[in-house]
Amino acid sequence: MDALDILVKHDIKPSLQRLAVMEYMLTHFTHPTVDEIYSSLSPSIPTLSKTTIYNTLSLFEEQGVVLYLGIDKKNARFDGNTSHHAHFRCKNCNAIIDIFNQKPEDVVLEGHPELVIDDVQTYYTGYCKNCKK
Repeated sequence: MDALDILVKHDIKPSLQRLAVMEYMLTHFTHPTVDEIYSSLSPSIPTLSKTTIYNTLSLFEEQGVVLYLGIDKKNARFDGNTSHHAHFRCKNCNAIIDIFNQKPEDVVLEGHPELVIDDVQTYYTGYCKNCKK
């Protein structure tokens, strides 16, 4: 599915900026920050602002197109992969790595059978294989 199809499917009115941000999210699996997206896209879209990118990502999150990651206390990060998975952040290089064996239905909250879990954001921190050396 391309960027336009995704926006239309999620009832998001396409614009040049929204299409560019969506395309970026579909092709960069680095869990980017607003600054990273801005640095990449602003040379080709001079009218683009960081505020526009932030507002676009907030809209995308509301519509279920991207995930907001609270894994990095210094920078908001976003993930274009909305499937259920966990994340690992290296404390040294700040790399964020997807971990795909975590699912919401695996979470058991003993003593709370009335709760229905539809989203879980799990993350781990430590050192990646390059930094642990």
